[in-house]
Amino acid sequence: MAVHTVIIAGSSSVNTPLTAPAPSLPLVPLIEIAAPAFDVEIEIAYATAQNITEQPVYGRAACYLHPDAAEKLQRAIDLAKPLGFRLKIFDAYRPTEAQWKLWNARPDPEFLADPRRGSPHSRGVAVDLNLLDADGRELDMGTGFDAFTPLSHHGVTDGISPAAQRNRLLLIGLMTSAGWDFYRNEWWHYQLFDSRRYPLIDDGKAAPPMM
Repeated sequence: MAVHTVIIAGSSSVNTPLTAPAPSLPLVPLIEIAAPAFDVEIEIAYATAQNITEQPVYGRAACYLHPDAAEKLQRAIDLAKPLGFRLKIFDAYRPTEAQWKLWNARPDPEFLADPRRGSPHSRGVAVDLNLLDADGRELDMGTGFDAFTPLSHHGVTDGISPAAQRNRLLLIGLMTSAGWDFYRNEWWHYQLFDSRRYPLIDDGKAAPPMM
């Protein structure tokens, strides 16, 4: 069956330069996203072998964001809580060295930013996540995190159940209401607007080393 997609405007890496523009904002220390300051569940996928490289990319599981992104994450937490949901984070800040590892394993610009241009994750201003219900179960989104398939695109109608479509719309509604932009090819990925204003961050430069 062909996959039909409803086109949703949003960020895309297609047809953008392969060199990172000079950032307009300075490098600042990243904020660790952890309890009790942030009421989220953390399950960093790239600290395990459950990723496209089939081996851990990070030396330790840790979650960091730029202060601007941390503020908007807290806003999303606050919006989700009265509805009975919590956020589960799979990835946030991703050192540039880690982006190269992922790109070398699978250089697919539909799902990974070319590290020569730089990922919003490597600027500390992107987060990959899902919602948890009141029983701590992930909402069904139709595919798993990091499923590199057209079924992961926002707006897909064929092959995704109505319940999963509603869950995706719930997540995008919460995140955009909290001030996040989204990437149209990945239901799990959200980033700050104008992310290229923020500098790319090598491992250990703005947070304790992760690699």
